[in-house]
Amino acid sequence: MTAAHVLVRSWLEPILGDAVVESVEGITHLLWPGGQAPRLLLLGHLDTVFPLGTLIGRPFARDDDRLTGPGVFDMKSGVVIMAEALATARHARDVAVLLTSDEETGSSTSRGLIEREAARAGSVLVLEPSLAGALKVARRGGSMYRLDVHGRSAHAGLEPWAGRSALTELAHQVLALPALADEERGTTVNPTVARAGTATNVIPDHAELRVDVRAETIAELERVDRAMRALRAHTPDVGVVVTGGVNRPPMERASSEELLATARSVAAHLGQSDLDAVSAGGASDGNFTAAVGARTLDGLGPNGGGAHAVDEWVSLASTLERIDLVAGIIDLVAAEPR
Repeated sequence: MTAAHVLVRSWLEPILGDAVVESVEGITHLLWPGGQAPRLLLLGHLDTVFPLGTLIGRPFARDDDRLTGPGVFDMKSGVVIMAEALATARHARDVAVLLTSDEETGSSTSRGLIEREAARAGSVLVLEPSLAGALKVARRGGSMYRLDVHGRSAHAGLEPWAGRSALTELAHQVLALPALADEERGTTVNPTVARAGTATNVIPDHAELRVDVRAETIAELERVDRAMRALRAHTPDVGVVVTGGVNRPPMERASSEELLATARSVAAHLGQSDLDAVSAGGASDGNFTAAVGARTLDGLGPNGGGAHAVDEWVSLASTLERIDLVAGIIDLVAAEPR
């Protein structure tokens, strides 16, 4: 268990009681079940994209309203909002909380927990950050693929003709894959990470490519999936093996309509500005909760920007506003007839 797990437990256990520590394939997730029939699930994650040690060179800092540091926007501030809202809400004990530790890498070990707890609660607030104050009511779904290219090594100077370059084949695939995208339908297909070769004087016998796919509908994800699995090598005597697939289904707008109305009612009561709602290109664990039929409202974290970048920041004032908003939503949802 990391220092982050210990810290968050020190915040939430005085409010919700002891956490259930769920360890899946060595990854630790924290769950507060909220009793037998929770009215609401608050969902967030503790991991970031930044490597261990980043905080040493770029520590947390405050400059008036601006907070900076690795992961402060996505999504450490969302976890703070969650804890403070629960401390303020009258019905905190009716709420389940799940904080996972592998969202940034695809939620491979936490997906089952997320789907189970979302189905139990029926309503989910995702504390991912806000874009210019707007809530996220729809998200594109995503797929992740790995292409392994198998060729044959040879000495690049003595007999290069005896080799079959996995790297050359990889270049063919990188140039061809974007043609599977469909701009009009909002579907993107992007090669993102590539590796090949062991030494300058060796024809590489293996290469690896990672591919990111995003789409607004499950039909588009399935179309691209069929095309990915049909990929063939352009180079004779070279093999291409495709693994991976659909990682997150799309989060459709209909799943958010009721909770958005609740949030807007709370914001009006608090005298806050009217809440905008947007469709987001990136996926989150809210894609999973909506797919199991749970009402889902995303983007309840603070206003800010620079996600996954060196200039990541959040607004302190917006963080304080969101604490009041989330607490109000908790109490209104908890008061709904069962």
